[in-house]
Amino acid sequence: MKLNWSDVTPHRIYLDRRRFMAGSVAALAFAGQAQALTGRPSPLSTDEAPNSFEEITQYNNFYEFGTGKEDPARNAGALTIDPWAVEITGLVDRPGRYAVEDLAPENALEERIYRLRCVEAWSMVVPWIGVPLASVLNRAGLRPSAKYVEFETLLRPEEMPGQRRPILDWPYCEGLRIDEAMHPLTILATGLYGQPMPRQNGAPIRLVVPWKYGFKSIKSIVRINLREDQPLNTWQQMQPSEYGFYANVNPEVDHPRWSQATHRRIGAGLFAGREPTLMFNGYADQVASLYAGMDLRVNY
Repeated sequence: MKLNWSDVTPHRIYLDRRRFMAGSVAALAFAGQAQALTGRPSPLSTDEAPNSFEEITQYNNFYEFGTGKEDPARNAGALTIDPWAVEITGLVDRPGRYAVEDLAPENALEERIYRLRCVEAWSMVVPWIGVPLASVLNRAGLRPSAKYVEFETLLRPEEMPGQRRPILDWPYCEGLRIDEAMHPLTILATGLYGQPMPRQNGAPIRLVVPWKYGFKSIKSIVRINLREDQPLNTWQQMQPSEYGFYANVNPEVDHPRWSQATHRRIGAGLFAGREPTLMFNGYADQVASLYAGMDLRVNY
């Protein structure tokens, strides 16, 4: 059954839920700017308290808007996100251009509270709203010959000032192996904290793969391409000795310039200290079997 906005749980009640108390004040401030989203609670969510809405939206990496942590929030307001279409190409039976609401219809949205671990050794917990990527690929008619999924971010330097400089090879590209893409934890997110996705966090639709470093979760997607060969993702192309294709969170494999054994939790306070990093960001029980027999130091 398709829900109408009048059928959706009131935003005030949504924000009263205990696990969202940490960010309720900031989320309420945002509520007047956009229609609320409601997602079904998921057993795949962590029971850890989410970071506040302000922390999630004011401290992030989105080089298309600048390299500073505050640059995305400062510069993303000019991004046009309506209309928006995602082109699905390659090894699918039903290629074409799809609106966001077709990929992630209101009545299919789920609430996924996930840990996020950046390759820079900081972390936070984010309450995403979205749909399993597998549901999108299945509706597009995934062909058996498809072994990898390639994603591409919007290229629009007139609205994304970071793209006016050769910081990276634009547009930003990422990729997953098919079994990673079809895993139940992998989602396409269209919102957070019960609101449509903020521009600085990847509006209107982004990938979220919680057991991998954050740079794998590509933002503002305009193209999803199914292919037989492994794509070359942007950071792997720029620095292959530092950023591999898999980019699984692994405390035993350091970045060449810093340790990955611990991380700092954003918002934990000045004297909180660093936390030990868990294999696959704490999702090992769900995803370790994807990499059985692989040398994760070679396939980093």
